[in-house]
Amino acid sequence: MFPRAIPLLLLILSFIPSFIESGEHNNKMINKIKSNGDDEYECVYTVYVQTGTKVGAGTDSVISLTLTQKDGHGVLIKNLEAWGGIMGSNHDYFEAGNLDIFSGRGPCLSSTTPCRMNLTSDGTGSFPDWYCNYVEVTTTRPRGLCAQRLFSVGQWLNAGKPFAVRDYCSSEPEDGNRWPAAPRRNIAA
Repeated sequence: MFPRAIPLLLLILSFIPSFIESGEHNNKMINKIKSNGDDEYECVYTVYVQTGTKVGAGTDSVISLTLTQKDGHGVLIKNLEAWGGIMGSNHDYFEAGNLDIFSGRGPCLSSTTPCRMNLTSDGTGSFPDWYCNYVEVTTTRPRGLCAQRLFSVGQWLNAGKPFAVRDYCSSEPEDGNRWPAAPRRNIAA
């Protein structure tokens, strides 16, 4: 992304109302991002979700995404489409063959980019089963610093296993950073 486009993207995203609530998850703090645009959010997360092309791969379920860093701190997006669906009001998300794009602001993690992902389907809707090929996350920090992470999924999310967890944290550098470290910010309970 061009550095000049970042302020425009942030301006557009600031018009979408939002709020955040905090919660505990596995004894680590996870920020629950419900929707977009809170002024205290400094990072922009862009999430690309590729649905498979198999017969019946699409879904009408609500899809959530939890992104965490090595120490377990992270963000929970309870509904990707409501939080940051940017493909238009008539777009049908998570359909077979779709590459869906979501973008929104959220709290910055202390590491550059999340190394662990939990993608979850709530199993609702007419077509609850879903085959996801991959999830790619781009994190953009203030001053144009950005990083990407590709999480290969390649599995069905259905009643038997409604989630996919991918953990690449063991391959991270000890501090999890690939760019200059940002000041660590404690997340209030």
